[in-house]
Amino acid sequence: MSAQAPQRRPRAAGPRPAPARAKAPATAATATATAHAAAASPVPIGTAAARAGVSQRMVRHYEALGLLRGVARTDGGYRQYNSRDIHTLRFIRRARDLGFSMEEIAALLGLWQDQRRASREVKRIAQAHIDDLGRRIESMQAMQRSLQQLVGCCQGDGRPDCPILDDLAGTVGTDPESRAGKL
Repeated sequence: MSAQAPQRRPRAAGPRPAPARAKAPATAATATATAHAAAASPVPIGTAAARAGVSQRMVRHYEALGLLRGVARTDGGYRQYNSRDIHTLRFIRRARDLGFSMEEIAALLGLWQDQRRASREVKRIAQAHIDDLGRRIESMQAMQRSLQQLVGCCQGDGRPDCPILDDLAGTVGTDPESRAGKL
C-alpha cells in the first residue's frame, strides 16, 4: 500500500474571518457587578438549594409549610428563587441547626421579616428553646446513667442471663422461672 498525502480542501472564496481578540481583563468592579447580576437573577430550585445548603426536597417542604412564600414560577411551572428566597432558606437552615421547631422557626421568621419587631419576643422564643434543650439534656443524661449501670451489671459472657434484657423486659427482681414464662 502506498501512503498518500492527505488532500487539502479548497479554501472558500471570500473574506477571512477576523482573528479572535483577547478579552480585556476584568476589573474588580465588573467582577462584582457580574456577581450581583448573577445573584439577583432568579435561579432554579437546585441552584437555590445548593446556595442555601439544603436539599431540594426541604425547599419544597418549607414552601409547603408556608415558610417560603411567593416563589415565582416560569410559564412551565418551574420554581424560580431570588436572593431574598435564598437568604430566607439560609435563615431556616440555621434555625434548624440550632434545633428550633418548625413552629418556632415560623415565629422567628415572621419577627425577622418585621422591621418593627420587639427583640423581647425573639429573646422569649430563644430562652424557651434553651429551657427545653436543658430538660432534654437532663433526660438524656438520666438515660445514659441508667444504661451505664445496666452495662456495668452485665457479665457480657456466653451465659444467657442478661440484666440489660431483663430490665428492658421489666423482669428485674423476679425469679428465673417466671422470667422464662414471660417470654
